[in-house]
Amino acid sequence: MSDSAILGLNAYHGDSSAALLLNGDLAMAVEEERFNRIKHAAGFPAQSIKYCLQAAGISIEDVDHVGISRDPSAHLHRKILFAATKLARSIGPRSGPHPQGSNRGIVATVADRLANAARVRDLKDDLAVALGVSKAQLTGQFHNIEHHRAHLASSFFVSPFERAALLSIDGFGDFISTMWGTGEGNSIEVLGHVEYPHSTGILYTATTQFLGFPHYGDEGKVMGLAPYGKPRCIEEFRDIIRTEEDGQFRLNLDYFRHHAEAVEMTWDEGSPAIGRIFSDEYASAFGPPRIQGSPLAVREHDIASSLQLRLEEVGFHILNHLHEETGLTDLGLSGGVAYNSVMNGKILLNTPFRRVFVQAAAGDSGTALGVCHEIHNHVLKHERASVLGGS
Repeated sequence: MSDSAILGLNAYHGDSSAALLLNGDLAMAVEEERFNRIKHAAGFPAQSIKYCLQAAGISIEDVDHVGISRDPSAHLHRKILFAATKLARSIGPRSGPHPQGSNRGIVATVADRLANAARVRDLKDDLAVALGVSKAQLTGQFHNIEHHRAHLASSFFVSPFERAALLSIDGFGDFISTMWGTGEGNSIEVLGHVEYPHSTGILYTATTQFLGFPHYGDEGKVMGLAPYGKPRCIEEFRDIIRTEEDGQFRLNLDYFRHHAEAVEMTWDEGSPAIGRIFSDEYASAFGPPRIQGSPLAVREHDIASSLQLRLEEVGFHILNHLHEETGLTDLGLSGGVAYNSVMNGKILLNTPFRRVFVQAAAGDSGTALGVCHEIHNHVLKHERASVLGGS
């Protein structure tokens, strides 16, 4: 089957998943949590891969291409510069005291990231073990697809649009939090991006933690809480995240820990876990963090309302720039922040876009589908064929 079977993966991250494309059409896509019953399951999607192959009636030897929605070499110079700067700051001057515990934490974090990157570069060991085959039986070509390109592909190549503006907006992936561009035919052109440590997803997660919702995926609870409050804290949030020219934005890093300290993040088997992202500056602005399980008060309602409004302001800022840059009125939207249906419902009222396609699995699980189509349409230059339903 020449170039006809493509397996796409989201692995070593939350919402691990697999998708299988046969002759350009989606045969199967599934998340690992459906099998192990662990919400937002991370790690390697072994059961998902098995299910996709069994449902299609093929073996791994029939798969021509295997891809993952991570590329450790993408934006490598920025990653190296940031890691070196962070490590140098943690070590400090040789002659003076420095917090050894903090140093060990940062060194351990860097080591964990390097180990994760090594697994991403070579999937063959884990894939062979998962399927009970030898590495020699993995005859397909392997691909590393940059995270946000996989997101963009997932919202364009299966959309009803021949040409569209595209936005991927989430926490982080391959050192990028936000990417925008255009799709036309079987290709995507990237026009701009926002780099680590600035992220609307990080802003929403940090505030979600501050409001006493600590689990991965709890952001939807805060979106649901927002209508109960008033945006009385909007000026504080306009200071926490600031918009800039050309669709850019920046976090006020005084409010965050992820850029300067070793924030614990677990992406192995089981449910993902992220340590505290918000800094003590949050308490200076809003008071003490809410204790998980304690009653929700007016303050929490108002913080959620203000956060939601500011997210919308920043989102429309990016989208209005994207329209100005492209002149297009069709939009493909993806990334974890694209699950914010409240913001999505206001796009037509606050931007010049007239049609919006939100890929159903807009978060990281959907990058498995994006990987398949990035390989099929962009890498292999096949014409687009399949269209998924959307809004």
